Amino acid sequence: MKSHLFQIKFFAFITLLLFICASCAQDPDPSGTLPDSSPVSYLALGDSYTIGTGIDTVSNYPHLLSDSLASRGFTVDTTAVIATNGWTTTDLKTGIDSQDPDSSYNLVSLLIGVNNQYQGLDLELYRTEFRELLDQAIAFAGGNRSNVFVISIPNYGVTPFGQSRNPVIIRQELQVYNDIAKEITTEFNIPFVDVTPISELGAEDSSLIAPDNLHPSAKMYAMWVDEMLPTVTQILDQND
Repeated sequence: MKSHLFQIKFFAFITLLLFICASCAQDPDPSGTLPDSSPVSYLALGDSYTIGTGIDTVSNYPHLLSDSLASRGFTVDTTAVIATNGWTTTDLKTGIDSQDPDSSYNLVSLLIGVNNQYQGLDLELYRTEFRELLDQAIAFAGGNRSNVFVISIPNYGVTPFGQSRNPVIIRQELQVYNDIAKEITTEFNIPFVDVTPISELGAEDSSLIAPDNLHPSAKMYAMWVDEMLPTVTQILDQND
């Protein structure tokens, strides 16, 4: 009888011990971080839309994206930007050459072309240089194209500045540029994040436009980031 009672207690003890160990293994990291994730090193290539002309730099989409990633448990140790107001594809290539970034980034974005359209430059120049810039973006991502994503050109024709020009023509021409960018991006098997429809919401909501009456406000950039996040988190998850 005593032997049988001992066996029951022993098995009960073993069962409890296994339950405790299993629970410990499943407990999340109390810090809320992702212990197996590599730190995010992000490089954003672009123009005025990338630096956030007309608003505080901390509210542009590269920094808001980094903040959103950090709030989701990713460790972000670098947010680098190579961009300047008014840059065309040619200007961006020159800017990249002058800054000479390394190939250590595990997240790289590219948004470029609005100034090619605004200056009426040759479409074939855009096609050629966009491809070259995408090749460079891949190189900065350690040669791994799965670490790269492209962002569409917003439609500035809906802004007060654009409305003072020819908004219909602006939209049509930017669509051609975006079609080229998407075609090349798809050829490279790289994600294309389309923020253009979001930009067009500015036609009905002035709070989405920066005080300069041309560029996105911080509120619109936050909407862009919401659109980017599924793609970006998938990129980072695949890299771990």
